[in-house]
Amino acid sequence: MDSTLRGKVAIITGGSSGIGRATASMLDRNGVRLVLVGRDANRLAEVSASLSKQAQIVVADAGLATTAQHAVDIAVEHFGRLDIAIPNAGIYLADPGWSVDPATIDEIVTTNVLGVMHLVHAALRHYAGDGSGTLPGDILVTSSVSGHQAISWEPVYSATKHAIQGFVHATRQQIIGTENRLMAIAPGIVLNELWGRFVHDQSVDEELAAGRGMTSDDVADAIEFMLTRPRHLTVRDLVLLPTAQPI
Repeated sequence: MDSTLRGKVAIITGGSSGIGRATASMLDRNGVRLVLVGRDANRLAEVSASLSKQAQIVVADAGLATTAQHAVDIAVEHFGRLDIAIPNAGIYLADPGWSVDPATIDEIVTTNVLGVMHLVHAALRHYAGDGSGTLPGDILVTSSVSGHQAISWEPVYSATKHAIQGFVHATRQQIIGTENRLMAIAPGIVLNELWGRFVHDQSVDEELAAGRGMTSDDVADAIEFMLTRPRHLTVRDLVLLPTAQPI
């Protein structure tokens, strides 16, 4: 537990599973109050029930600008502040791009790209207009190693993550001097729902032992490290790979 996080308020999109759920648990242990955003009310309620303090839940599409602004409004209304925004919601697709249903491509781009942009913008508008003295704030985007290099078996997914890397880097340069931090974490293979692998799957232990994957908790631990660096430091990009991932 790091005392620098205690008392802060965070928004997590995609908070009902995988990295989002693990990050919610980690932040809760650190005394952070949470707004969780996702499409499945029941799963969000399960995550909230597992925390030491009840989270505020926003059941909506994280890809919409209205959702991002609503989540910021909920944080301020219920907790009086917003300190951390984690645009984490994402959809994975392994594809030969020309055979993918165009509607699926639209959904992936909306969630993976626009969902990040909208929450980053909503959080920055809040940080810029806050007069409580509790800011500056942090934004930490869930990217992917696929945003750092093109990967042949996932061109659409890889393209969305390349877009996010460009957006994060350019926006970070825009906010220099505001004391706000914008960071991105880029995991490799994570053995969770996004990849069709669940924590209760017995083969997960075998993959971990072989160094071919990591857990959502591993990523959450890295997110904790990034958020708890002294404020004169920004971990611009953290690429986290399983030891045996050949990439």
